[in-house]
Amino acid sequence: MSNETTPAPTRQIDRPMSPFMLGPYYRFQLTSVLSFAHRITGIGLSIGTLLIATWLVMLAAGAQSYNQVVPHLHAWYGEAILFAYSWTLMYHLCNGIRHLFWDAGKGFDIPTAYKSGYAVVIVSLALTAAIWGLAISHGALR
Repeated sequence: MSNETTPAPTRQIDRPMSPFMLGPYYRFQLTSVLSFAHRITGIGLSIGTLLIATWLVMLAAGAQSYNQVVPHLHAWYGEAILFAYSWTLMYHLCNGIRHLFWDAGKGFDIPTAYKSGYAVVIVSLALTAAIWGLAISHGALR
């Protein structure tokens, strides 16, 4: 005679198995949105760095090559890409600092996580505005 018991059969529950099931099953939260934005900005920085490398190669190739790039930098889409890249860089920097605090075990409670999240967004926008304000005031654009 054995003392082993047979486990009770489990019933399949009809619900989503992942928070990636957005909509009625999963509500967006600031922390999840900022986490997603951090990943997207990391990809954007990789692509932007390739564009900067291309710009540097054209600059090193001489004036004739560089003059082919300049019209694109001063076009509306070139400035939009530069603006997006600068915000992406500032956001990723600020959120990276936030993650360093988390790595030290600080700021995990919900109120602090939300305050630091809002701070990341506000400071990244302020830094981007400051960079562009300086660039425009020094005649770097147009």
